[in-house]
Amino acid sequence: MADLKGFDIMSELFTEVCPDIPKSGPSKVTVVGVGMVGMACGMSVVLKGLCTDLVLVDVVQDKLQGEVMDLQHGSLFLENIKVYGDKDYSVSANSRIVIVTAGARQQPGESRLSLVQRNVNIFKHIIPQIAKYSPSAILVIVSNPVDLMTYVAWKLSNFPRNRVIGSGTNLDSARFRHLIAEKLNLSPVSVHGWIIGEHGDSSVPMWSGVNVSGKCLNSIHPRIGYPDGPEGWDKIHKQVVDGAYDVIRLKGYTNWAIGLSCAELLATILHHRHRIHPVTCFVKGRYGITDDVCLSLPCVLNCNGVNSIVNVDLTAEEEAMIKKSAMTIADVQKGLKW
Repeated sequence: MADLKGFDIMSELFTEVCPDIPKSGPSKVTVVGVGMVGMACGMSVVLKGLCTDLVLVDVVQDKLQGEVMDLQHGSLFLENIKVYGDKDYSVSANSRIVIVTAGARQQPGESRLSLVQRNVNIFKHIIPQIAKYSPSAILVIVSNPVDLMTYVAWKLSNFPRNRVIGSGTNLDSARFRHLIAEKLNLSPVSVHGWIIGEHGDSSVPMWSGVNVSGKCLNSIHPRIGYPDGPEGWDKIHKQVVDGAYDVIRLKGYTNWAIGLSCAELLATILHHRHRIHPVTCFVKGRYGITDDVCLSLPCVLNCNGVNSIVNVDLTAEEEAMIKKSAMTIADVQKGLKW
């Protein structure tokens, strides 16, 4: 029997990104962009009572002022949260977290990747202003394509990597768990599974890790979720990928689910929960990825941002898929005009 004395389970399970140094004090949260997604994020944050100050920033003065006033008029029903906003980024000074939702809206039938250059040009103005007024903030990027925009935000902010996070596949994983739960007649809370890789068309369903109360579904059928597996299960990932496109087609935009997803990330960060979420992080050196790109992997989040990344075991098929996802992102990234 091998001598396991001194064996460090933690170092095998996680790759540390940032030392665990708790922070305390008032929580000022800024949302940049007061469109449908920005306001869903802001509303979810205040309803969860996650901040002392909610600051809204946008270039459209009338819309901005109207949203600020509307929330202020409801302040009686909130947990003593001060709401204000301005076009000038100085209003966001000393924010603990800045959520960036600003950018061009995804059109029906348009892929997230086709948005990238338009949003890079927008970020060139936004990110330096955020970094100037809140140099210690954690950036949570929601703007699409989120993996590329997380990388762009990091480059433009010069922040350490643990403090630049993309909302990534946190919502994709929620859709995944919801769809599996529906098939099993369970609550999504009792179904555990991850979508990793790109938040988009090349995302990777990690079927090898899907379990209910520790019972892995691939122990029931090793090819569950694949075309040669049980009938119907292979359609779930396509439903996850098509989910946002379907909502956009039906109502013109997505907002509520991403707002709730974003607020849950903030709750984990601000409450120093050390919960694991699949969010956009830096993946170079993992699973044979050689490009400096951002994709989603399960990460331990706390008040310092990404504390560590879980060293998940992938099947050969899953590893090939995430490498392909990384190559897709890298190819687009190389064409960015700075």
